[in-house]
Amino acid sequence: MKNLRWWQALNPAIYLVSILPGIGVWLLVQPEGKAQVALLVATFAVVLAQHAINLLNDVADWKLGADVEKWDSWVRFHEQNLNIATHHGWLSFIASGLLGLTTLVWIEKLWILIIALPLVGLGYLYNSGQKQLSYSRSGEWVTAVCYGGVFGCLWLVSSQKIGLNCVLGSIAFGSLAVALLLSHQPYQIETDSMVKKHTFAVRFGSKKTHQAVRILFFIFFVAWNISLFITQSNPMLLFPSLILSCLAFCGSLYEVPHPKYLLCFASLPFMVMLAGCVGLEI
Repeated sequence: MKNLRWWQALNPAIYLVSILPGIGVWLLVQPEGKAQVALLVATFAVVLAQHAINLLNDVADWKLGADVEKWDSWVRFHEQNLNIATHHGWLSFIASGLLGLTTLVWIEKLWILIIALPLVGLGYLYNSGQKQLSYSRSGEWVTAVCYGGVFGCLWLVSSQKIGLNCVLGSIAFGSLAVALLLSHQPYQIETDSMVKKHTFAVRFGSKKTHQAVRILFFIFFVAWNISLFITQSNPMLLFPSLILSCLAFCGSLYEVPHPKYLLCFASLPFMVMLAGCVGLEI
């Protein structure tokens, strides 16, 4: 096997699941000044947290014999040195926490830690401890809570109050994160079963997993577009989002909803709307 490059192990596209909630908050409220900077920095902290969890997940799987066929594993990049890979993961986890804490101190909103700290705890337990949550039947629920909570925290960082839009956004991005998680699982049923990783696909099979992915993808688009409709009156944002969302979901009905498809077509409406907002400002 050829040497794995850092950008192959990084797989930049997967971080869209952490970046999109930040873009979503910006599109809904379009914060300015200090709130906008805080939102940007906090979103980067979320990306670092996801990077840490990806690394620690690769290490945990490798130790137990799951996903050892994964060619772009961080463990392979570190030449199967689990100590280096683990230290890499914890360094990213600590950097994420420090950056997030610094942001909250700067905007004088330390009370957001009441929500953020339990999410950090779940992120830790997802791949650590004697009974890792990623190997349990609650792994998908933990993912939904964490990514729904990420949107909620970013919403609060941008100086907004908890309301219907916050709830809808949390439902949307929690659903998208679980859809992405489930879309990986059918390809790993055999190895996950061997190491007693109780994923949704292991418990219910590929067909039902693909059905669940489509349902969650639909919930994501519905919740997001309702939130956008409530917040925005600009047709330059509403119509592209609605049309592209419909096309993306319909496309998922005619092919297996694999991770790259979900990420690409979930991101497309946001990229178009973001470009439209920037164009209007110019």
